[in-house]
Amino acid sequence: MLRVESLKKSFDGFLAVNGAVLNVSRGDVVAVIGPNGAGKTTLFNMITGQIPPTGGAIWFKEENIAGLAPHRICRKGISRSYQVVNIFNRLTLFENVQVAVLSRRRKTFNIFRPAKTMAVAETRQILDSVGLLEKAAMIAGALSHGDQKVLEIAIALGNRPELLILDEPTAGMSPEETAVTLRLMQRLSGELGLTILFCEHDMGMVFSIAHQIMVMQHGRTIIQAPPAEVRNNPQVREAYLGGADECSV
Repeated sequence: MLRVESLKKSFDGFLAVNGAVLNVSRGDVVAVIGPNGAGKTTLFNMITGQIPPTGGAIWFKEENIAGLAPHRICRKGISRSYQVVNIFNRLTLFENVQVAVLSRRRKTFNIFRPAKTMAVAETRQILDSVGLLEKAAMIAGALSHGDQKVLEIAIALGNRPELLILDEPTAGMSPEETAVTLRLMQRLSGELGLTILFCEHDMGMVFSIAHQIMVMQHGRTIIQAPPAEVRNNPQVREAYLGGADECSV
């Protein structure tokens, strides 16, 4: 579904991403890991059109989307969440998700029909799928941090993505909230058949859910392989795990 080839991004001569390679097959859950500053978020920003690449190609369903605007990439079937929660704090949970659904349906400028009557069933179904339907009428800013991160995933689902990209989905969460998010990702992949690409620092979560793991260092791809192969790769242990004899996950 997604193929990244020799992707590069330079900021004033500094190569934040330097020839990264990534492959994501339909239906897979793929994790991107690496030390802070490895280039993971920059990679995601290029895939989703937030910043243009300096070089290389990003193939999504056999079309090179490198350099396209974010809204065009979104409409082709890619949605994402962010490291820092990005929601409408003063709107209800229902309204947050409804905005995404109406945007996908291109009904954001319909001035002849009250917005509250539009896309009600689909919005409620999305909230139900992530476990937030009972809180639909709450103001989003009043949610816990964990629920705000889950709401952001619900907003991304409002675009009916084929590929869902999650940037540190459990950052700042308690162990209980992390477990809830892990189960949600497993359900989205298993029951809904979503293809998921995510980066995460919780190695226990990564090795428990990912079908493939891509490891980055200094903007480069060290390896992409199944978890067992990554776990025992000497270069990964040296670069990412401090030279330990074995991953403690």
